[in-house]
Amino acid sequence: MDHGIGNWVTVQSVRNGTRAALVDATSGAVTTYRDLEARTNRLADALSHKGVRRGDRVAMLTLNSPQMMEVYLATAKLGAIGVPVNFRLSPREVAYVLDDSGAIVLFSSTNLAATADAALSDSPSVRHHVTIPTAAERAAGDGGEYEALVAAGSSERVVRDVAETDVCVIMYTSGTTGLPKGAMLTHRNFFYNAINGFGFGSGLGRDDVTVSAAPLFHIGALGVHTLPFLYIGACTVITEAFTPGGWLEAAERYRITKAFNVPAMWAAIAQALPGSGRDLSSLTFAVAGGAPCPIPVIRALQGQGMAFTEGFGLTETSPIAACLAPEDVLEHAGSIGRPVNHNEFRILDEEDRDVPVGAVGELCIQGENVFVGYWDRPAETAQAMRGGWFHTGDMARVDEEGYYTLVDRKKDMVITGGENVYPIEVEQVIYEHPDVTEVAVIGVPDEQWGEHVTAVVVLRAGSALTIEQLQAWTRERIAGFKAPREIHFIDELPRNATGKILKRRLREQWAGTSSQVVR
Repeated sequence: MDHGIGNWVTVQSVRNGTRAALVDATSGAVTTYRDLEARTNRLADALSHKGVRRGDRVAMLTLNSPQMMEVYLATAKLGAIGVPVNFRLSPREVAYVLDDSGAIVLFSSTNLAATADAALSDSPSVRHHVTIPTAAERAAGDGGEYEALVAAGSSERVVRDVAETDVCVIMYTSGTTGLPKGAMLTHRNFFYNAINGFGFGSGLGRDDVTVSAAPLFHIGALGVHTLPFLYIGACTVITEAFTPGGWLEAAERYRITKAFNVPAMWAAIAQALPGSGRDLSSLTFAVAGGAPCPIPVIRALQGQGMAFTEGFGLTETSPIAACLAPEDVLEHAGSIGRPVNHNEFRILDEEDRDVPVGAVGELCIQGENVFVGYWDRPAETAQAMRGGWFHTGDMARVDEEGYYTLVDRKKDMVITGGENVYPIEVEQVIYEHPDVTEVAVIGVPDEQWGEHVTAVVVLRAGSALTIEQLQAWTRERIAGFKAPREIHFIDELPRNATGKILKRRLREQWAGTSSQVVR
């Protein structure tokens, strides 16, 4: 029996077969639940004939589209594992994800052909490569290889035994060692994540409509609304990419009722809304996640009649772990709120002992939505999950009322525009430059992106390297969002008595605060 997320569509095809499941915002094409069931059955059958078996990995280097969601669901119906890949990565980084996961099939958008081809030249595991047309190509009637593959399969339901504890998605997160790690998420994780999501605001129902504009390779876009909407039989409008004008147009046209965005996206929407003439009266509930949302943005959205909340989660928690109630979002600004229904939080010291209320320690989480480990990394899994609790690496405190606040990041992560960037990954690339002797990477507050990546660099004596040259050199080797927006050359990095770089002092100098978490 299929206990997986692919079966959600099978259930809804019976319960709500004629209702819209997915809408292509560019072409306006509507996929009903009955259509979605037939198309994912066909795709699953076609992939089965290509040799995709239970546990095999199917990678997606794609822009947002209904077709991307079909790949997620068809893969799940086979008991196989979806591997979404950040399309902003360099070919070298994409090749690493393909090789590390052992993906045997790659779906890629046609306009990402150069990245896909370069990555595949170094990725021997991939046996089949299928392109998905862009939104403009689909609107022009070009179905390409993808539609030919779907047409080749049978619409009969492919039924494989899928356990709720089986892994259905491997989602890669930046690693503290400089290499991304694949978080293994199960069907059960996503089920409980959906249940947790129903506790936001007034909950979800089949009459709800949302816009998925954040990248669906991210856990936020996939897990906060898109999958829970499929579970409940609601409608998701999918935009290929985010622009504030495009988002507002889709929100008005489809009368969306609930929406998730990262703070940088909400800020752009709030800025564009006053002069847009768009009617957002149908939108009653807004959710932000990925970083703290600026208070002026919250007030602007509330001024439009929206209930607004902030959620907290991680890739490893599928992602929903905590949220603020709408009535608390300003009074408790800076807090991540309280745990959702099926999560427990603890704050532990270095010996994994509970700390007193108000004291700072590491935030640890337990719940059915917590991942089962890192792909092919048993030692890192054991370290992260010791004692049966997921150790997040976030330093936090809790007050007497049960509100949790992050005060620093143990892993020094920078969140820029909703993207997670670990400094060590950027530092290792910059260290490769022959003129660099030392480097430290920090996050600096940014009104548009939340934070931006900043590198503080010590050059070798006599070097004539310029900031612009080092920035260009870095962008050639890692994704653009990871490359430092600012670079500062100094003579010596500050260190403590044991030689450890004092990043707090660097943040004080260039960010105006010693804390890594800023609002």
